[in-house]
Amino acid sequence: MDADHLRELLRQLQSGLLDVESVINRLKSLPFEDLGFAKIDSHRCLRTGVPEVIFCQGKTLGQIQDIVQRISLHHHNVLATRASPEVFQGIREVTEDCRYHELARIVVIRPLSIDQKGNVVVVSAGTSDLPVAEEAAITAEVLGSRVRRIYDVGVAGIHRLLYSCEDLFQANVAIVVAGMEGALASVVGGLVSCPVIGVPTSVGYGASFGGLAALLSMLNSCASGVSVVNIDNGFGAGYQGHLINKLALSDAPRAADRIG
Repeated sequence: MDADHLRELLRQLQSGLLDVESVINRLKSLPFEDLGFAKIDSHRCLRTGVPEVIFCQGKTLGQIQDIVQRISLHHHNVLATRASPEVFQGIREVTEDCRYHELARIVVIRPLSIDQKGNVVVVSAGTSDLPVAEEAAITAEVLGSRVRRIYDVGVAGIHRLLYSCEDLFQANVAIVVAGMEGALASVVGGLVSCPVIGVPTSVGYGASFGGLAALLSMLNSCASGVSVVNIDNGFGAGYQGHLINKLALSDAPRAADRIG
């Protein structure tokens, strides 16, 4: 139940359209609803402004369907991440009101258009990094951030990145997605005045150790203002990027005004 539903419930109580017992029955699912295999955090949207996100990997299709049905009763723009095409088809069996972003592996349940604001820039080193980059971009967009994509600008051809410097200078936050040695996060961090979120990916040959080399490289970045999320965690980066963007919009002068 989000804040709007709760306000409407209290309004109906105040106006006499509902009695106290009816309201109590509707509030029984707060602060969570126990499904046996999962406890649905019905209170999360009231605390954070965002409904609980469904991480599909490792769950059975039946579990995902039950969770989707319960969360979507009261919320729009519910995210189901790491969703395969088979999971998407299973979700469509319980609600046709959903949209699949296949590259990002995200299903948006009960999608609702919202006014996207601010400026989040998502930068990827190579085409192989696009699934993680798109997971970050779609997450930030669904939450309400305007996203600019700068893809395939890895350090092996640094002139491609420099061509987009003006877009980087306008950003409130830059999300940098890179595998191999993960150097791109440091390069971007040395160019911009906004926070940089490094996302190491598991892309690379054997000695990249499934993204560990990129993770350690980003953690050891000599550029100031670079923070790092876990390997392949595009969702976490998109969520954090949206929060930073939202704070920038409520606070300061435009990002470009910070230059110089």
